[in-house]
Amino acid sequence: MKITKDLYQGSLALLTDFYQLTMAYAYWKSGKAEQEAVFNLFFRKHPFQSGFTIAAGLEYVVDFCNNFYFKDDDLSYLGQMKNADGSPVFESAFLAYLKSLNFTCDIDAVEEGTVVFPHTPLISVKGPLIQCQLLETALLNIINFQTLIATKSARVVLAAKGDSVLEFGLRRAQGIDGALAASRASYIGGCAATSNVMAGKLFGIPVSGTHAHSWIMSFDSEIEAFKAYADAFPEKCVFLVDTYDTVAGIKNAIEVGKILRENGKEMLGVRIDSGDLAYFSNIAREMLDEAGFPEAKVVASNDLDEHIITSLKIQEASVSVWGVGTKLVTAYDQPALGAVYKLAAIKNERGVWEPKVKVSQQSIKINIPGEHQVSRFLKNGRAVADMIFLQEHKEDKTSTTIIDPIDPTKRKRINFEDFEEISLLKPIFKKGEQIYDCPKIESIKLNAQENLQHFDKTHKRLTNPHVYPVGLEENLYQLRTDLVFKMKNYDK
Repeated sequence: MKITKDLYQGSLALLTDFYQLTMAYAYWKSGKAEQEAVFNLFFRKHPFQSGFTIAAGLEYVVDFCNNFYFKDDDLSYLGQMKNADGSPVFESAFLAYLKSLNFTCDIDAVEEGTVVFPHTPLISVKGPLIQCQLLETALLNIINFQTLIATKSARVVLAAKGDSVLEFGLRRAQGIDGALAASRASYIGGCAATSNVMAGKLFGIPVSGTHAHSWIMSFDSEIEAFKAYADAFPEKCVFLVDTYDTVAGIKNAIEVGKILRENGKEMLGVRIDSGDLAYFSNIAREMLDEAGFPEAKVVASNDLDEHIITSLKIQEASVSVWGVGTKLVTAYDQPALGAVYKLAAIKNERGVWEPKVKVSQQSIKINIPGEHQVSRFLKNGRAVADMIFLQEHKEDKTSTTIIDPIDPTKRKRINFEDFEEISLLKPIFKKGEQIYDCPKIESIKLNAQENLQHFDKTHKRLTNPHVYPVGLEENLYQLRTDLVFKMKNYDK
């Protein structure tokens, strides 16, 4: 399934910040366009004060790169741009270069559904400098949002403790494309279904929904509305019971449920969308059980998130299905992940790779130089640490120390023979050719669930989670330290 072609006819090459194009032009003017470089995409802090993050968006990235080119009308638009003196911003020879540009980069990435941590590369791009630069904005746009929503979804599902969570956020999402990406990422994170029918069609996600208050209000009485809905959908009856009076609504739902049963059908449940959800869900459960409907579900909605669900669980609310919308698809309490895309290495005129580092007064903003791989170490199926390393520094070693990139006092010794080792970065493109088959969304969702099972429950706490150890292999740590000292001229 070609996502960008389904949503937009043609290339999305102009889905970029203007300064990417001005840098591309300057690279071309200075003869650096084809110089090889490595860029890493990563984030610095978990969203939502979480102890983990779920990677998502790779299939969009694959589709974007496979369809990366500049159309004639793109180039015509760029050709019309003028400087203050009336001269063209981009000369015609540069536009001709863009017209002939073919995507030729290598891309490694963590698979969607993988549990990931700050500072570790989610995507590594290697290729001509101009191409790497032109990919930056779109890759960040894709990965930032879908990873954010997949993580929020996983947290909501953890709070539900095995209950079904339905994503109901389409009408509150950030535009059409945001809504579709949010539905996809929510499913990856663990939601059982979506209300978004287009997302169901495009991505193969199960769709779910019943009726709104307007359905009830369009009839002279609530019970008349319930009977009409049961007549239309005898196999899918979940009645919304809080239009006028919740307790009366539950009574009417039970009455219609008995009619359904006389006709060989079963009411699936009732939904409560307002008021004291703990109180009314318990009332509903008691009334349904007493009326002989112990299998009927109580569905709750109304601006839910992981914290409200946790609170309702503590209150012993009798909810078994949760409809979560606005606060999920908008990442209500943290609207951005903040992933960045930084130059990590460049090949000089002698053909030698030079690691690059950005220096900052804030240690968290000092990037990790070089071309990386990330290993996850497991013992008896339990993840114990992640290590970022340069491949050449790990060869022929039996053990190493990993060092926290922000607080070097945090260290962990790793004897490789004591652990199962998993490489997280997988090859996706080689010289512009896709060599990775994107899995079906069900497999991605399963990958997320299996990934989370590798981590101790203390890392998955919704508040004050235990910090999972992630560090630089000792030689990489020393390389970064030496480069920082050199760039700050500490040796002078």
